[in-house]
Amino acid sequence: MTDRRFRSATIREGLVRAPTRSFLYALGQDDAEIVRPHIGVIHTGGDMSPCNMTLRDQAQHAKTGVYAAGGMPHECPVVSVSDGLSVAHSGMRFSLISRELIADSVEATTRGHQWDGIFGIGGCDKNMPGLMMGMVRCNVPSIFLFGGSALPGRREGRDLNIVDTYEMIGKVIAGTADEAELDAYTKACLPTAGSCAGQYTANTMGMISETLGLALLGSSMVPAVYSERAPLARRSGKVLMAAVMGDAPLPRDLVTREAIENACALVAATGGSTNAALHLPAIAHEAGIRFTMDDVARVFTRTPLIANLQPGGQYLAKDVFYVGGAPVILKALLKAGHLHGDCLTITGRSLADELEAAAEPDGEVVRACDQALAATGGVVVLKGNLSPDGALLKVAGLKTLKHRGPARVFESEEQCLVAIQARDYAPGDVIVIRNEGPRGGPGMREMLGITALIYGQGNGEKVALVTDGRFSGATRGLCIGYVSPEAASDGPIGLLRDGDIVAIDATPGVEALTVELDADALQARRAERPPVQLRKLGGLLEKYAATVGSAHLGAVTHSGAVIWERDS
Repeated sequence: MTDRRFRSATIREGLVRAPTRSFLYALGQDDAEIVRPHIGVIHTGGDMSPCNMTLRDQAQHAKTGVYAAGGMPHECPVVSVSDGLSVAHSGMRFSLISRELIADSVEATTRGHQWDGIFGIGGCDKNMPGLMMGMVRCNVPSIFLFGGSALPGRREGRDLNIVDTYEMIGKVIAGTADEAELDAYTKACLPTAGSCAGQYTANTMGMISETLGLALLGSSMVPAVYSERAPLARRSGKVLMAAVMGDAPLPRDLVTREAIENACALVAATGGSTNAALHLPAIAHEAGIRFTMDDVARVFTRTPLIANLQPGGQYLAKDVFYVGGAPVILKALLKAGHLHGDCLTITGRSLADELEAAAEPDGEVVRACDQALAATGGVVVLKGNLSPDGALLKVAGLKTLKHRGPARVFESEEQCLVAIQARDYAPGDVIVIRNEGPRGGPGMREMLGITALIYGQGNGEKVALVTDGRFSGATRGLCIGYVSPEAASDGPIGLLRDGDIVAIDATPGVEALTVELDADALQARRAERPPVQLRKLGGLLEKYAATVGSAHLGAVTHSGAVIWERDS
């Protein structure tokens, strides 16, 4: 054991800490264990979704690794909201909010108990960035482990995942499938625990955790139910303890501007979730780095699409695992000059050094950059008089990058859902859903229920959808979200009227979202519009609406990095 004085000495040293030592004895610790470094093993495990189901078991293996390497682990479960169970109803308002709750919970338990290190384990869209945000905020030695994706189901000789079921609903409504087929998909698409199987938000953020250096390389694509996860968690615990005992980089040493740019390149190269462009600025914010949607756009534009992954492509997370995991993608990007290889990882080694042993692209699931699927990334940022601060569109797999048509304006997701279910829209329409941004929702709901219905009805690329709300990473089609400023912040989307002509052009070098009205016309409408009044909702939603910022800055709820010393 090192003679170094740890932060946790605050809770156990001296006469006045005798009662605290009583609590540690009551936890089953002896004198030798009490003086060890104390580690918070913070996870979002529970039975609220299959994404979270395996996390507590993985936490036990993490605790074993921490203990074996000289630490004293403390299991600290925190709240999580399942996107799968909250989608397409009012509960989705609490999904993005849960990201902030989790980051706050990491801070509260770490600073309240003076943990010497953090082992974070997450497995769903918002709990993963929330845990990483908390690690960067607290800036104590930290390691992250994504709980892994589910295996796909099988039906009629092909892989199925949850998006197939969403889209089957639209086919039933359109009359091209029956309810018996929907029932068969419902039962077959998700046969194991784990996060959604495609390159949706969870798998995108898992790969990002490796890219930022917060997780061990090769860790994110191991399926949730594989026994390999047990030794992986133990090994991660040992690496964390080496960081605690030694002089390894802290989270803010890892999460630099260059590392965030690397993560943006990973998103672009994989056609990853548009939600990453919301979460990466928020993670950067915790490190005191201003990283906006414009910064995201610059990286997306210069990075090729090299991974053939669903929803825009063909393959799933387990296929990436079998060709060598996220390091295969990162190594291909590094070789082509699309990554900053000198960024540090939790091991203390550079990203370039860690990638030396990674496999080469297989040519099918992952291609080399000189054989890219597209010259620019799978996600673009659109600017224009309808989105002055930016909006996001996933272009991976799209057959057309242009659309021009009349606006069909809805004031909420519920209002739009009624029209979509009744097929009360026409090819060529631009469906606009507003008042669903971070403040206006509040909570910035995702629209997967609506986009999947449209696709299932066969209209995925016959109409466009524009919203100040979010999209799931599983969304495909001409779906533009995160429009900033939002309607509740007097954004131009709040000035649209039925029949206004909206033009979308996502071709490289243009990347525009505009309404065919001049500045004077927009200003006249703004003058006529009554001031935005936020609803008095009480509780969490009201507090969130009062503090949350714009989506183009990450929808964050506080002023930025606070400098806390390592032993504070």
